[in-house]
Amino acid sequence: MRRSVFTRLLVVVVLIAVCSVAATAWLATQLTQASIAREQGRELASDTRFYATLLEYAAEHRDWSEVDGYVEALMTEHPGRRVVLVTKDGRTVVDRGGDGGQLPSKAAAVVDPLAVDPVLVPGAPADRIDKRVLGPFRTPIDFRDREDPTGSLFCLRLVRKLQADLDCRERDLPFDTAADFAALLDLEDLVNACLARRSLPPTDLDPDFTPAQKQSTGAPPPDEPAVAACVAASRKEQLAPYVAPPVLLYLTNPTGTPTAAISLSGNGWRVVGAAAAVLLVALGVAAFAGARITRPLRALTAAATHLSGGGDVPPVPVRGQDEIAGLTRAFNTMAANRAQLEQARKAMVSDVAHELRTPLSNIRGWLEAAEDGVSDLDPALITLLLKEALVLQHVVDDLQDLAVADAGSLRLTLERVNVAAALEQVQAAHSSRAAQAGVRLSTVADPALVVQADALRLRQVLDNLVANALRYVPAGGSVVVEGSAEDGAVVITVADTGSGIAQDDLPHVFDRFWRADKSRSRSTGGSGLGLAIVRKLVEAHGGTVGVTSTTGLGTTFRVRLPELS
Repeated sequence: MRRSVFTRLLVVVVLIAVCSVAATAWLATQLTQASIAREQGRELASDTRFYATLLEYAAEHRDWSEVDGYVEALMTEHPGRRVVLVTKDGRTVVDRGGDGGQLPSKAAAVVDPLAVDPVLVPGAPADRIDKRVLGPFRTPIDFRDREDPTGSLFCLRLVRKLQADLDCRERDLPFDTAADFAALLDLEDLVNACLARRSLPPTDLDPDFTPAQKQSTGAPPPDEPAVAACVAASRKEQLAPYVAPPVLLYLTNPTGTPTAAISLSGNGWRVVGAAAAVLLVALGVAAFAGARITRPLRALTAAATHLSGGGDVPPVPVRGQDEIAGLTRAFNTMAANRAQLEQARKAMVSDVAHELRTPLSNIRGWLEAAEDGVSDLDPALITLLLKEALVLQHVVDDLQDLAVADAGSLRLTLERVNVAAALEQVQAAHSSRAAQAGVRLSTVADPALVVQADALRLRQVLDNLVANALRYVPAGGSVVVEGSAEDGAVVITVADTGSGIAQDDLPHVFDRFWRADKSRSRSTGGSGLGLAIVRKLVEAHGGTVGVTSTTGLGTTFRVRLPELS
């Protein structure tokens, strides 16, 4: 993966596809489950309301003959539901809100106040008997005393067990309490009968239906689970005549079918298949895109490898307008510039060798002639040798100036320079040569015009431009050096009326060792470095230099420098 962009692209796309599929599936599942939960919650609340109302009716009535009014009220409160009550023997008690279609295979609940559903009634008692069912009792269990402080219950129990004729003064008890004691004693008989069937000893009950704490001496402790089971069964047997019989409750939607939860488990293979299809499509798209992306990269890599070996490479084909196409164009430009630089380097080495070879050959030839006695070492020969040595020194100085400028080490001493004075100095320095060549040299500048520059380097720029102009202007021509202020800058122009420069040659004027006559003759040109030095010095001042020319009419060099602020 570290060596292949294509492989990394495939892996990234696959990971994105997997994460997208997983996130989409998870979000869909969560939303579906939340929707189901809300729908089931609404139906559960409706079902609970139906069940609680019908359970209340069953606890307060002995049959279902008057339940229609309750059901109608519920249907008004919760429209759109079908309510059916069916006894355990299959008799339909109520059928409201439907067209009489087939009932579900399983009832929503069993309405029985003696067996309350703890799911629908979270606070149901442990024995599942609705507390509202009193039967023969008169006082709700939550309001009864746990024990009888009057002793009347104990007395009544003895009367029942021993068939004794005792005065328990039950007439002094409140009516409800006396009825509760009588019902409790009836319940004890049922419980003890249940215990007897299980071969367990009888027990006495307190008013809260728990075994009495006071037992006969030496009696074994009661079997509490068995007693609790017999108490619950006996209570249901005692209370059954006072409540409506159990019925099955069916609650359905308007179509007559129960609302069922949506199951996603059956669609597992479909989800897996869809995910696999998405991954395959993503993989195919990634492979196609990766091949198109890496193809130009491989071409660039091959070209760069060949280029690093020193060879020339043809331009890499550019496809499209994207970032890789931009990279390809930049690479082609770099390769072309490198080829041009390499060609310029070779040409410069050849030019330097030629420039140095001519004066060296002259010096060597005259010295060998003097050594062989062919020529005398007279003052004329010495003057000739000195002239050739000065030519060598001039070439070396120019190369040194260019090397310093290329390295960015050119030091400038900036000061206020009066442009008119600088131009007059240049005119004075070249007036003799201009007079000899029959060329009129003149300067024009505002005496108040000042520029921030290095005086020596500015003089070097002007000397090179004027000398270059005088070299190519025939007798009778003119050279005009003018200084002016223009748009916040100082502009110095050197215009001549020479033969001009061809338009094809203008881009090469400032190249090193370039001459318009292509002859390399010193009779018509210098070292070929003067204009290159001019451009470097002007750029070091933060300015620009340009040239315009018309063949047969003349040439104008234009130097633009920042004005003194």
